[in-house]
Amino acid sequence: MIKNLVFAFFILTFFSGCLKSKVASCNYDACYDKAPDSEIQAVQDYLTSHGITNAQEHCSGLFYVIDNAGSGKQPTACSAVDVDYKGSLTDGTVFDQGTHYQTYFGNVIQGWANGVPLIKTGGTIHLYIPPSLGYGSQPYGPIPANSILIFDITLNVVQ
Repeated sequence: MIKNLVFAFFILTFFSGCLKSKVASCNYDACYDKAPDSEIQAVQDYLTSHGITNAQEHCSGLFYVIDNAGSGKQPTACSAVDVDYKGSLTDGTVFDQGTHYQTYFGNVIQGWANGVPLIKTGGTIHLYIPPSLGYGSQPYGPIPANSILIFDITLNVVQ
């Protein structure tokens, strides 16, 4: 009986490492996964149709506009952060927003994990996230499948 429990514990411990998010690793490579060209083109088309000419493309395929780079601490893939944010769809529908939302990058979509570390405490950024760096081909609450996500984020605190 004890042998079985020890074996079960060993197996659970071994496989639990497989369940960890890539983002939770401090060695996270933001450029490792890139959005497909078709999704990148869809974001570019959205930006063009809305006259957004100052967006920069990240190596992952997300686009961003930094309004204020901030001057405090810069987050890493292992940081906990406190942010104010608003998330919307390309039709302008706001699907979520919050103030002083606290999280760490192991709990967020890849677009956030790639984009938020581009600013420092006190900074503000607009993220234009292709579906594969957001919720992908599955609907998520009020977010339809394959949605481009737009986030306005202010980085309040980095821990």
